[in-house]
Amino acid sequence: MSFLISISLFFFAFTIHEFAHGWVALKLGDPTAKYSGRLTLNPLKHIDPIGTVLIPVLLYITHSPFIFGWAKPVPINFLRLGNPKKDIIWVGLAGPMANIILAIIIGTIFRMNIAIDINLFVMLRTLGILNLVLAVFNLIPIPPLDGSRVLLGLLPNNLARSYARIEPFGMFILIGLLAFGLLRVIIWPIISLLAVIIGLI
Repeated sequence: MSFLISISLFFFAFTIHEFAHGWVALKLGDPTAKYSGRLTLNPLKHIDPIGTVLIPVLLYITHSPFIFGWAKPVPINFLRLGNPKKDIIWVGLAGPMANIILAIIIGTIFRMNIAIDINLFVMLRTLGILNLVLAVFNLIPIPPLDGSRVLLGLLPNNLARSYARIEPFGMFILIGLLAFGLLRVIIWPIISLLAVIIGLI
């Protein structure tokens, strides 16, 4: 039951994440997500059968030391952005920032010392932590994560082109880092620090 609740909260977190990407892209000139029906808060529109369902469930039932997954990326046509080189940064940051904002809202509720049912408290804290995990993980500058989009926008064109060539291998790099526990060493201290600052723990 706790796994199902966590998965449901994860669905909500990645829905906010993907919606933010599409919304910012639309504001910057690219309506691709809107026209493809992906500019929505309906989580069913963002579910990837393999990355959102199959992989996390298999990792869970096999007692994997790590569990991860991904949503169906919102389609973005960077060539339709007003200033592709600069705007790719804002589109890339949109998803993680939306997750961090949601975590801050939850932390603010906790700081207000409002009487909350213990089950609701646990659920909100779990949602807040999941949003921080999603944000920090996606800011890692390894393609195809959002951090790589930000780095592409910041790098000079010649370096950006060379950097983009590693994208076909990005998922294998991430799986390797996860398997050896290196990502946990990198991202969990950041997540824990943010959770304390925000007021989730």
